[in-house]
Amino acid sequence: MRKLLLLGLVGLAAQLVDGGLGMAYGVTSTTLLLAVGTNAAAASATVHLAEIGTTLASGVSHWRFDNVDWKVVARIGVPGAVGAFAGATFLSRLSTETAAPIMSLILLALGVYLLARFTAFGLPRGNLGKPLRRRFLTPLGVFGGFVDATGGGGWGPVGTPALLASGRIPPRKVIGSIDTSEFLVAVAASIGFLVGIGSENIDFAWVAVLLAGGVIAAPVAAWLVRHIPPRILGSAVGGLIILTNARTLLRSDWLDAPPSVRTASYIAISALWAAAVAYSVHQYRRHQHEETVEALDEHQRRAAKEEPAPA
Repeated sequence: MRKLLLLGLVGLAAQLVDGGLGMAYGVTSTTLLLAVGTNAAAASATVHLAEIGTTLASGVSHWRFDNVDWKVVARIGVPGAVGAFAGATFLSRLSTETAAPIMSLILLALGVYLLARFTAFGLPRGNLGKPLRRRFLTPLGVFGGFVDATGGGGWGPVGTPALLASGRIPPRKVIGSIDTSEFLVAVAASIGFLVGIGSENIDFAWVAVLLAGGVIAAPVAAWLVRHIPPRILGSAVGGLIILTNARTLLRSDWLDAPPSVRTASYIAISALWAAAVAYSVHQYRRHQHEETVEALDEHQRRAAKEEPAPA
């Protein structure tokens, strides 16, 4: 019962992060599952099975608000499903001792990306432009799907920035299309894990509790995204993912770092994490002040134009 409660909290926390950033549900939940002792393949399988429900609900919501470009969904989602199935099959064939460090390494890289991206630039933004071509979306989908399955997450962190950076579709349709296409990735990855490790190695009660936690957190996430700036949340979550997965790698057979090296590494990562969050807070406040000053100046200019001339 205690573990189920903990898993429910994992799902809730991951959905809060995803609701605030538009990405990182899989990365966050897999990191936390590994932290409580779940093996790599089972952790990714559990997350992807739960994501079938969460991504379906998300896709329907985006469709109702006209946030989905169905051509993009097809062109990136189908290759993504192929990559996810391949990644799930690959991860399932690795031993637990080998798989855990590989997954932690991928998650660590994604954590570094989140920390750097949101600390330095804030929420990625793009501009309208030409239609996205298949030769760009197909390899992006295959790569994103493979990373998502082997790392337990990564579809959003890989796909969303790439589409935003391309500047070819509106940001709302980038997020809606990535979220909707992730349903195909989650289904393909789940099938790959069921084939690779079998259903007997997956605790479906865990899947249900993880999904329930995400559903409960959904309305809270909507509040979170309005009150906690994505830039600050991204820096905070990125640091947490780096610290957690660095701990796994330093204790793994790959590195087997001595206690003194581990301690020094934890202190250095924590200091960098704190500095990144502080910088994000500073930059957010500075931008808020600049926007306030600009709005005030604009109001004064309009008032001056509307003021009647003296008789």
